[in-house]
Amino acid sequence: MAGQQFGAALPVHQLRAPLTRLTAATRLTATQARRVAVAAQGFGAAPAAINRAQLRRLIERIQVLQLDSVSVAVRAHYAPVFSRLGPYDRGVLDRAAWSHGSRTPRLLVEYWAHEAALMAVEDWPLLRWRMREYTHGRWGTEIVRENPRLADEIVGAITELGPATAGQIEAHLTTTTHRGKGVWWNRSETKWVAEALFASGVLTTAHRAGFARHYDLVERALPAEVVGREVDDGEAVRELTLKAAAALGVATEPDIRDYFRLRPDQSKRAVAALVAAGELEPVEVAGWTAPGYLRAGQKIPRSDRGTALLCPFDPLIFFRPRVQRLFDFEYRIEIYTPAAKRKYGYYVWPFLLDGELVGRVDLKADRNSGALLVPGAFVEPGRDPGRVAGALAGQLAAMAAWLGLDRVTVGKRGDLASALSATCRVL
Repeated sequence: MAGQQFGAALPVHQLRAPLTRLTAATRLTATQARRVAVAAQGFGAAPAAINRAQLRRLIERIQVLQLDSVSVAVRAHYAPVFSRLGPYDRGVLDRAAWSHGSRTPRLLVEYWAHEAALMAVEDWPLLRWRMREYTHGRWGTEIVRENPRLADEIVGAITELGPATAGQIEAHLTTTTHRGKGVWWNRSETKWVAEALFASGVLTTAHRAGFARHYDLVERALPAEVVGREVDDGEAVRELTLKAAAALGVATEPDIRDYFRLRPDQSKRAVAALVAAGELEPVEVAGWTAPGYLRAGQKIPRSDRGTALLCPFDPLIFFRPRVQRLFDFEYRIEIYTPAAKRKYGYYVWPFLLDGELVGRVDLKADRNSGALLVPGAFVEPGRDPGRVAGALAGQLAAMAAWLGLDRVTVGKRGDLASALSATCRVL
């Protein structure tokens, strides 16, 4: 299965020496910090099947599922659920994210949370301050400023059409007869302005078809109580900060800041306020040069648990400096690196084995041949290749079956390839 049940844990204040009580001088070993971080991210025993309630509990724990257009293996937002809960029906996540009705209100909503991400719908109002900052969009703000009429036209088109892609909106505006001959805007500007309306909270994603976003008015796509909720900016940032700290388990202020991409002034002020309120507790971690923070009442697992393949956009490995610090694992995405200069491959998944990052694999789902391709497989220095290959082969087989593929095919690149190929052949 994709996860393993982590062992019994004690609240920090119940640990034996040297952690007899949590004070500003409390220290965690590097191993304890890593265990806290892995456990906080919800790596546990995988149930036979997941349902909406289980998905909600996972989102409450990890907060966000990052969206990304790369689909070489599987879309990024599907992967973290598999990594923690094992093979599951992706339709459960689709319905939670893209369906809304009186009987099954949507569970998730899309916004700029980390990057573009799915988050709990009730947390959408916590980012209104960001929506105000993005009044003219996140990028191409000059285009939006210069086209106030186009923004009004797009809102009018969606009001009339219902959920629509940027292309459908363009087609509607082009053929609307009352506008007369010709088109008064550059068609490429429609996408920019629609994106700005999304960023500013006027529009949201009703659903996606393939990966194309269908925009709709927030008041039609989100529950009325969510749209109507107003949160003080400071309170919203403190709540986001606390959610990030809980999801990370133990973290520095920059780690916490990165989770929801807060500004330094926001996160520093929020962390200080939460420490003063007793919601966060300072801790020193061996080997860390900056102070760490724990959610009050955080438990420390007694053993290393958690085994999973992690997609490049998994919340456990969002912030690369933290990955290096926690796991002694250097990780960079090489998608935009020329092929000849890549060290590991195009779309590389780190492998977590019993709570430690021990290897990585370049993955591609070849649906035409029905194979999960592993062009490259690599083991970290000092790790037992046989042990890593044995555990990794099981994870790859589970992923292949989950994606509807018949087999795992391992290439020859990497120092783990030979052992992994031999293990996969006997499964």
